[in-house]
Amino acid sequence: MDKYSEELNSFIEKLKESNKAIVVEGEKDKKALEQLGIKKIITLNKGPLFKIAENISKEHKDVIILTDLDKKGKQLYGRLNSSLQRLGLRVDNSFRNFLLKKTKLSQIEGINTYLNKRV
Repeated sequence: MDKYSEELNSFIEKLKESNKAIVVEGEKDKKALEQLGIKKIITLNKGPLFKIAENISKEHKDVIILTDLDKKGKQLYGRLNSSLQRLGLRVDNSFRNFLLKKTKLSQIEGINTYLNKRV
């Protein structure tokens, strides 16, 4: 197992223990994270982002945004990040930044396949 795989596994362990809500784009992303044992996952259902952000802010103070790492996901991340911060939530970007810089992952739903190839 290489250094990045160990780091990725370490992040996943932290996500499992974390009390932060994790926001993903869709059901496939949610299922992929659930298979890793991660809970407290919120999917972005269709609807205005500000409304979704308001709903998240009613129940959570700390969030991790794990939209896909492609162009559309990055745009979505930017808008959601702004909305959540405006509502006073703390957004933890450490895992997302790690995925962007240290992995070739572009879709959160592919995280299990990515992990299995690296072991």
